[in-house]
Amino acid sequence: MPLIPNTPVEKMTEPYHRRWWALLVLCLSLLIVVMANTSLIVAAPDMTRELGLSSSDLQWVIDGYTVPYAALMLVLGAIGDKYSRRGALVLGLLIFAGGSVMGGLVDETNLVITARAIMGVGAAVVMPATLSLLVAIFPRAERAKAITAWSATSGLAIAAGPLAAGWLLENHAWGSTFLMNVPVAVLGVVGALLLVPPSKAEGMGRIDYVGGLLSIVSVGSLVYATIEGPHFGWGVGPITAAVVAGVGLLAFVAWELKHPNPMLNVRKFTERPFSGSMLAVLFFFFGTFGSIYYSTQFLQFVLGYDALETGIRLLPLAGAVFVGSAVTGKLAPKLGVKIVVGTGMVIGTAGVFLLTQIESGSTYTDFLAPLLLLGFAIGLSLSPATDTIMGSFPEGELGVGGGANDTALELGCALGIAILGSLLATSYKDKLTDMVGGHLPAEAMDVAKDSVGGGIAVAEQVAKNPQGGAEQAQTLLGAVHESFAHAIAHTSLIGGIIMAAGTLIVIAVLPGRKHTVQHGEADAAPATEEQSETVGA
Repeated sequence: MPLIPNTPVEKMTEPYHRRWWALLVLCLSLLIVVMANTSLIVAAPDMTRELGLSSSDLQWVIDGYTVPYAALMLVLGAIGDKYSRRGALVLGLLIFAGGSVMGGLVDETNLVITARAIMGVGAAVVMPATLSLLVAIFPRAERAKAITAWSATSGLAIAAGPLAAGWLLENHAWGSTFLMNVPVAVLGVVGALLLVPPSKAEGMGRIDYVGGLLSIVSVGSLVYATIEGPHFGWGVGPITAAVVAGVGLLAFVAWELKHPNPMLNVRKFTERPFSGSMLAVLFFFFGTFGSIYYSTQFLQFVLGYDALETGIRLLPLAGAVFVGSAVTGKLAPKLGVKIVVGTGMVIGTAGVFLLTQIESGSTYTDFLAPLLLLGFAIGLSLSPATDTIMGSFPEGELGVGGGANDTALELGCALGIAILGSLLATSYKDKLTDMVGGHLPAEAMDVAKDSVGGGIAVAEQVAKNPQGGAEQAQTLLGAVHESFAHAIAHTSLIGGIIMAAGTLIVIAVLPGRKHTVQHGEADAAPATEEQSETVGA
């Protein structure tokens, strides 16, 4: 029997025999897409020093990836459905690898941001393709287990990105954190061609490109406004983007409601399992990425860990994700989505609230429990939420389903980093101003207030003054550390309150167990060929 069947997976009467090997390829592809964000967290200090990045520059190096990634997933998922899901995966990996090569070789800020944007486009093709292929390849009885592995990979990438980047930065420049994606992407392409079967939606009509364009404009503008407004002030640009996002969203909903073949059937949001699960994914990644964003800064700038040491200390989070994933495989079929997802959100919220105890004398041990709780919460709840979202879409819309799930995920990340990051920066600046006051020249004070890294850099300069510089530097350094610890505690309080409110909303929206189909019920009887095509088996 050939390694790859000539018949598309939707036409098979039996499940694809190499589906678990194909899942490995899908998870590998997902791994590098998520790692591209998390690896930059520990590479940022080196990039800031070598490129001379301002706070705005650094924000756009990070978010140049996020805007196209979030804005394009829905449309590119639909295109993959129509023409080729496997082809979309391969093309996305090649685009991602091309952007990674460019990012690793250039040394100018705007070119780095451009490279990150190209990588974001590639990621927007890859992410929905991985989920749509997974659902198409696996029969319903095995799908929850496969999605659990997919979800666990997301958690692994959160820790693996900083670890791999930290290891490379021990002996190489920051460009190596881009180039490390290339061999993995090439391996993914080869694996996709050898192990992933062809798949596309049968009988799919014309793509709703108007709806797709409206989704790009609305989501892209929303992410842009979310990034720019909180960090750099609500000037003309962010306000205009927010207005465009609102008008675009209304236009998108109106268009989709009247279109005979919409890009996204917005009536799905009236279905409680779907809307509740989408909200759960968004709030999870809001709290998780926001918390990890500032926790890693404390580990590096206050506790003095280098990039590799920081990556190693994030490993418990990945381990907790795997434990949570193992537990959810047992609990979700028995207790239902509402109880499992709700419990996970409560645990994740507790993890964020624990960070309110951080102070200037805190050690890594004080971060360990929050990391473990956040990791366990992701492992416990992400899989059943994602499974519910994908189960809401027919075979012909699996790419759109993957795009919807991943848009919620990426929007949560963007909101978490932007909103919580903005609160962090404001709280740090206010506290440092209160503590240091007029004891520094205005120019030095502006640098110190910009970020904790800037504060440490100013202290290092002050220490070079032979007239009592060492003592002044130590006092300033203590103020910087205390201000940043205060900012983390304050930001975590606000973040925890938002997470708690989100938890209550999700629990209220998700229906009870008796209103949802449990895993495996769809496969209680042998499926006919027509039924197999419907579920993508």
